[in-house]
Amino acid sequence: MRPLANRTTINRAITTDRTYESSPDAYTKLIEAYGFDRALNPGRLLHAHLITTGLIRLTHFAAKLIAFYTECGQLVDARRLFERIPTSNVRRWIVLIGAYAKRGFYHEAMSVFSEMQVENLRHNKFVLPSILKSCAHLLDQRTGEKIHAVILRYNFEADAFTNSSLIDMYSKCGEIGKARRVFDRLLEKDSVVLNAMVLGYSHHGFVKEAILLVRKMQLIGVKTNVVTWNTLISGFSKSGDESAVSELLEAMQINGIQPDVVSWTSIISGFVQSFRNKEALHTFKQMINFGFYPSSVTVSSILPACSTIADLRRGKEIHGYSLLIGVEEDIFVKSALIDMYSKCGSISEAKRLFYSMPKRNTVTWNSMIFGYANNGYSTEAIDLFNIMKGEGVKCDHLTYTAALTACSHGGKVKLGISLLLLMKEKYGIEPRLEHYACMVDLLGRAGKVTEAYDLIKKMPVVPDMFVWGALLGACKNYGNIEIGEIAAKHLVKLEPESAGSSLLLSNLYADTGRWDNVAKLKKMMKKRKLEKFPGCSWVEA
Repeated sequence: MRPLANRTTINRAITTDRTYESSPDAYTKLIEAYGFDRALNPGRLLHAHLITTGLIRLTHFAAKLIAFYTECGQLVDARRLFERIPTSNVRRWIVLIGAYAKRGFYHEAMSVFSEMQVENLRHNKFVLPSILKSCAHLLDQRTGEKIHAVILRYNFEADAFTNSSLIDMYSKCGEIGKARRVFDRLLEKDSVVLNAMVLGYSHHGFVKEAILLVRKMQLIGVKTNVVTWNTLISGFSKSGDESAVSELLEAMQINGIQPDVVSWTSIISGFVQSFRNKEALHTFKQMINFGFYPSSVTVSSILPACSTIADLRRGKEIHGYSLLIGVEEDIFVKSALIDMYSKCGSISEAKRLFYSMPKRNTVTWNSMIFGYANNGYSTEAIDLFNIMKGEGVKCDHLTYTAALTACSHGGKVKLGISLLLLMKEKYGIEPRLEHYACMVDLLGRAGKVTEAYDLIKKMPVVPDMFVWGALLGACKNYGNIEIGEIAAKHLVKLEPESAGSSLLLSNLYADTGRWDNVAKLKKMMKKRKLEKFPGCSWVEA
């Protein structure tokens, strides 16, 4: 835990005397400490004390408490404090929007920004990065472009953080070309904007462009830092280029920057994301051998490698190691452990960990709901989803994917349809491809193949192989040749090298006695040299 003000001493002062009334810094540090620890009850006590002393009237303390309540997920309390600050005070808008964006309440941040515009308050450079961050995460390019126009109009382009947020917004919205144009037009470039551009390139897999940009910037005197190199390392790790990662580690040291825990974590995370799980586990071992202590982020990054290959033994070893180094109680480590045990079939251990946690976040709930759903406990998954909503925990798109998966496995058609409508109409979450794939699977499993196909035709996004694959599977199960052939044709276009769709269609023909079609399909597969790979399933114990 980071060094902070002595909580015990200040708490004693609050409850016994007024020693600290003349020391605003002590109160400020304590509010920040409670926010960091998400210590809601002690924070409320301090809030009450500030009310009795009259200090709450100072905007400084009100602003700090707004950030504190947002950190604790108490948006109603944060909003109540916000309302008590005069409307004309620009700082109140900056604080609430910034707090919302920092904690991931992006819709709420955008809503408050809209209110700010209604009040005709002039834009300032302190609020724009938070709004651009919200646009980036919501993929709201249209609003982001409007903010870009504001930046140009009011000459905010000189601010490095505003520019880096603008580059990040375009990158996350898939407009990497526009992000680069923003970067190129900057008269002054520094490591902040360089890192934003490098991150954008790496995120989209343009790692060669990223390294070329870094070299170009070094030639004109722009300094790199550990963030720059770690981002590059992460990008090349995701692409599975081990030799490039090794070269980057050497180049990093030549430039006077020593690899740190984040560097190793970036390599591990990159390998896991590119499904090079054995390499990730080997790198984790190397990291320890080189004398680096893994952080909670490292441990939560390596556990998915065990989950993917269902290596329960290795997962248990890492669990034990997390206890040894004191990171097991970290909320993200616990969430990753729940996910690992669930995917390895040890749902009882996942359940034990979940209910032993004093605090849970959205990731934790999602992991447990997915665990129940994927292990056949659809009723328990839906019950937990309802409890999550009842406790006011923020649901995201993954929460609804988990709930819809449970509906699919449990044959809950009506509930699945209502959830798809609810997530959009009530919570403003636009259904993604994975949600539609779950719905097609749900309808298909229930024998409603025509309804599933109708849903695909109405989708606002282009169906992917998972959507068509779910439909073809349903057609095979229920003998619908006509729609099955349509699904198979789309799958062949999406996966020309895969034999999976052809085999499913072949089985569909065989089940309905169309042996001529089976022969033709197998002849085509042989001509195109499509091979069936033997399936396997295992869990290491």
